[in-house]
Amino acid sequence: MFYRPENGHGLPHNPFNALIVPRPIAWISTRDTDGRENLAPYSFFNGIAYDPPQVMFATTSGKADREMGKDTLDNIRQTGVFCVHMVSEDLTDAMNISAAGFNKDVDEIEQAGLERVECETIAASRLSAAPAALECKLTQIIQLAGDANHVCFGQVTGIHLADDCIVDGLFDITRARPLARLGYRDYTVVRDRFELKRPEE
Repeated sequence: MFYRPENGHGLPHNPFNALIVPRPIAWISTRDTDGRENLAPYSFFNGIAYDPPQVMFATTSGKADREMGKDTLDNIRQTGVFCVHMVSEDLTDAMNISAAGFNKDVDEIEQAGLERVECETIAASRLSAAPAALECKLTQIIQLAGDANHVCFGQVTGIHLADDCIVDGLFDITRARPLARLGYRDYTVVRDRFELKRPEE
């Protein structure tokens, strides 16, 4: 099968997202200038540099009453900071609750029944239950082709790791059991791993 996206695919559901998998989920907490908090998951997310450490996430839809389409982006543009959390398997339901289209004045952290603590390097809340969290300072937001598409870049200013996920000096991903997004409404969990050395090693 071959198709040109502008001509449609003819399938019951768009296969594009099912081809870029698994995608890590950035569970992002932000706070606006009035102190209202927001929590939302984004699956177009990745690390993009080591030194200094930097990440990116993209938004692909929006709400008409938000200047940048999303509370997350509006808050980041206002304050210049955000916190990215790893979603562990046991936080799946809470993550899904936070994905609902709540009004701007609704606190998703509260709705999901999560405990919050203050970040160390930025003015935002952090989820204490997350196995890892990245405190980030905005570097730039870029609008992509398409009315609702934006990509946000941030430099990591602080990193939190759950102590019980550190084994022999390494972050053990099988203990964190992160959730990842597949295509359609499908997800997966990282439960195992294997090591692969480069040919020159």
